[in-house]
Amino acid sequence: MDSGSIDEVIRLLQEIKDLGESGKETVAKAKSTAKKAKKVVKKVKRAPSAYNKYMKKKLAELKKKHPRSNHQVLFKRAAKSWKRSPERKRSMK
Repeated sequence: MDSGSIDEVIRLLQEIKDLGESGKETVAKAKSTAKKAKKVVKKVKRAPSAYNKYMKKKLAELKKKHPRSNHQVLFKRAAKSWKRSPERKRSMK
């Protein structure tokens, strides 16, 4: 989370505590700020696996050779060729 948004949430929660019952607006404000803070958190993406790299390359090749073929059919062909590929054998070591 962004440290600025965390500080903001803490400050708003302290205001709620100080105001007691009359802090309904502050509660709403704190909730919306907390939601925004959660959205700010970005997950780190994993690097693509050998299979992902192979499929991307192979699908591009197959689509060039067979532009009118269905994506599903081409994907099945690429997946079958993965079983025999040298990249698979290297990734399994």
